[in-house]
Amino acid sequence: MSSILVYTSIDDIPQIRDDLRVTFKSGVTRSLEWRRRQLHQLARLAQNEADAIAEAIARDFAKPRFEVVVMEAGWIVQCALQNAEKLEEWAKPEEPTVQESQKRWKPTIHKVPKGTVLIISPWNYPMVLTFAPLIGAIAAGCCAVVKPSEAVPHFSKLVAELLPKYLDTSAYRIVNGAVPETTKLLELQWDHIFYTGNGRVGRIVASAAVKHLTPCSLELGGKSPVFVDSSYDMELAAKRIMWGKCN
Repeated sequence: MSSILVYTSIDDIPQIRDDLRVTFKSGVTRSLEWRRRQLHQLARLAQNEADAIAEAIARDFAKPRFEVVVMEAGWIVQCALQNAEKLEEWAKPEEPTVQESQKRWKPTIHKVPKGTVLIISPWNYPMVLTFAPLIGAIAAGCCAVVKPSEAVPHFSKLVAELLPKYLDTSAYRIVNGAVPETTKLLELQWDHIFYTGNGRVGRIVASAAVKHLTPCSLELGGKSPVFVDSSYDMELAAKRIMWGKCN
């Protein structure tokens, strides 16, 4: 247990998942207007609380305020609003091209929400890598449990306090904790798991998911070293490295 972060009770985790599944089965998340309202609320959270989030992240690992406000909070606002704008386009049924003999069947692809999803995010870009998958889940009409990293306790504590003020907690919940809490989450059946982090934990996530035949998205990061030869133009190298860092 962190002295800063209050972990979610392991005994409460199955009920949290079950409550979200009840919400999903009620059909409330199928409404595009409801999804749009949640996305707008998430954009408001990122905009209104940017300074508080930047302060929390700075306390966790001294990340500059400018980088958090511009590269994380600003991006989340933009991403949430773009998703809200495109909901009708993305949700519209599609009629795929088929062979002539199959056209009379009128095959149609209907975009339906998957269900209740689990999002596990890392510490290095805590705001973007926590909220970006959540934006996708909201836009897709899914309910979600978000498990932020215990390595950024001030950020994770703040998110647990802020999310209920902006989003519908019958559909979106935060679970805080470390290995035991994450292990309990992975024991449960989900309709999709989105994990961002290293390959070692990614294998654990995938192994847990396969027991329930749960589809998962594994965004596995790693070190991105840059080697600059002493004969190279240092000013140009610095510009290109910063471009890659910021884009």
